[in-house]
Amino acid sequence: MNSPAPAIQIKNLSYAYGRAEVVHDLTLTVQHGRCYGLFGRNGAGKTTTLKCLLNLLHPQRGQVRVFGLDPVRHEVEVKHRLAYVPDQVAFYPWMSVRETLDYLASFRAHWNRKTEQELIDRFQLDPAQRTGSLSKGQRTQVALIAAVCPETDLLVLDEPTSGLDPIVRREFIETVIGAYQEGNPGNRTILVSTHLITEFEGLIDEFTIVDHGCPVLTLDSDQARERYQKIRARLRNRRRNLTSKRRCVCAATGASWS
Repeated sequence: MNSPAPAIQIKNLSYAYGRAEVVHDLTLTVQHGRCYGLFGRNGAGKTTTLKCLLNLLHPQRGQVRVFGLDPVRHEVEVKHRLAYVPDQVAFYPWMSVRETLDYLASFRAHWNRKTEQELIDRFQLDPAQRTGSLSKGQRTQVALIAAVCPETDLLVLDEPTSGLDPIVRREFIETVIGAYQEGNPGNRTILVSTHLITEFEGLIDEFTIVDHGCPVLTLDSDQARERYQKIRARLRNRRRNLTSKRRCVCAATGASWS
């Protein structure tokens, strides 16, 4: 009996904007039910990778599959099974929070109203407030509620704590991941990209560190905790042809990217 296809499979992905190659020969696999981290500094190629995964950009080389499907040829089926929160969130500014969530729910076959209300209460959002007057952090909160409530098989998050108060980041992301996964434990998959690695300590099952679009390290978080106190990666600055030593610490170790 054939085993099911991974939730996400990326093989030798490359993408360039003009002459600037931002993703180079990236390969990674995300199995079902895992919370997978794509870690790297700003400009490392994380967002471009996610856009290729979602058919917002077309890979120039390599292959991308979601649940074994080509997101270009099977776009509707793939997007039916996932929810996505981009790094820059925007809504119709004249709509209230309530109207926005109702509008987004109208595109989904399923929507968990109980989870929606719990998260609205937890984030202390005013359903009557217009989205045009929300802070960046509040808009992110609304977007994450809209991503969690359809209870899709895959949740893709691009810098989900961007714009949030540092004091509440950790509690916020624990709430979102918990609300998403508790409905079907072990079967819902998360891919999160971030440069704020320590915010996800203990939440990530496996991770890949990228720099200048190149994979530097892929490791299971439990293995990282067993093997390393700190993970050091030698990263090449290809534009200046210089090699510099920068400290990268994975979510499992609790250190920081510098």
